[in-house]
Amino acid sequence: MVTLLPAPPARSTVPAAPASAALVPAAAGDPRLRVAPLTPDVHLAHLDGRGDAGFLQYPSWAVVKEAWRSEGIGWYDADGVVVGSALVLYRKMPKVPYWFAYLPEGPVIDWTDPNPQRWLAPLIEHMRTRHVFTVRMGPPLAHRRWQAQTVKDAVKHGLKHLDRVTPDEIDPLGATVALRLGDLGWRASGDGADAQPRYTFELPFQERSLDQVKAGFNQEWKRAIGKAGKAGVDITVGGYEDLPAFFELLRVTERRNGFRLGRELPYYERQFRALNTESAGRMKLYLARFEDRLLAAHTLISAGSRVWYQTGASTDHGRGVRPSHALQWRMIRDVHERGVPVYDMRGVSPVIDPDDRLFGVLRWKLGTNGRVVENLGEWEYPVLPTLHKAFRAYMSIR
Repeated sequence: MVTLLPAPPARSTVPAAPASAALVPAAAGDPRLRVAPLTPDVHLAHLDGRGDAGFLQYPSWAVVKEAWRSEGIGWYDADGVVVGSALVLYRKMPKVPYWFAYLPEGPVIDWTDPNPQRWLAPLIEHMRTRHVFTVRMGPPLAHRRWQAQTVKDAVKHGLKHLDRVTPDEIDPLGATVALRLGDLGWRASGDGADAQPRYTFELPFQERSLDQVKAGFNQEWKRAIGKAGKAGVDITVGGYEDLPAFFELLRVTERRNGFRLGRELPYYERQFRALNTESAGRMKLYLARFEDRLLAAHTLISAGSRVWYQTGASTDHGRGVRPSHALQWRMIRDVHERGVPVYDMRGVSPVIDPDDRLFGVLRWKLGTNGRVVENLGEWEYPVLPTLHKAFRAYMSIR
């Protein structure tokens, strides 16, 4: 049972706009769009109406990212109808009255429009009113895809990185948008600079029964699911009160795998409250127990027609009964039952060297016979080129 808590506080105050920044409505029939703030309710209604936006663009994410100021903005057509939206996170640059603006996996606009400047020009003008020196956005588009078998074959042939592997698909829209952004003065943030995972893993469900999905799993996954079932691993959906136990498992996982996410328990508590207050069941915590001991816990986030596996954690003991495989199998079944077309298993590394520790997560996910997706990544626009250059220099030496 998901435990809901009181509603989170309203979003933070945005950077003040000068008095001269009033927006004039577009004239009737004017093909141009204008950008103006959105209330959380109108913002949420637009996203729910589309159903394809990522959870990082929902108003609740502004509550999660409490260290940032935030604003919901909308693109209005000539009739005053909201036709696009974005959650913008703002962070002030030290010692100067200017701000860095970030649109995580956004904006949510019509990326098929052959004239993206129709959308991006009013965005930049709005950013000027907010004293922004650099805008970073993450267009929610795929660029290249590799099927699981293609990646496995590349590993057998000794290739070490996905950039060396011919993709099975180049997404025509993603490739086109990348070219258009470059022509408009936007620049890719660069390898390692993206805040969100550039490479993700997804398991497609379209027109496949659950039995067909499972039939595609490799033998390791099939044996692990069977072993967990025979051992009696118990899978439940927990609540807010289970987050401390999840976080303790996460700390164990970080120590074991040699990484640090840099998040503390209050972050996950805030996330759980905010997302589930916005929509009941938006964030779920799946728990795997064996002989009354918690062995693994995974979080699942849903928004519209999309579902993401976000964070997984497990103990160092009891791994022989395969609790993580059992958790994922339950989550896959639940997602498939909802009729969702794709299960997003979130970030993976493009490193495909078996001797590299980063390959472990990808290897595990490849067992589901899904596919690796290289997303378009994050792009920056220098609203104030001098400050933008200084910012990039600062980030390069941190």
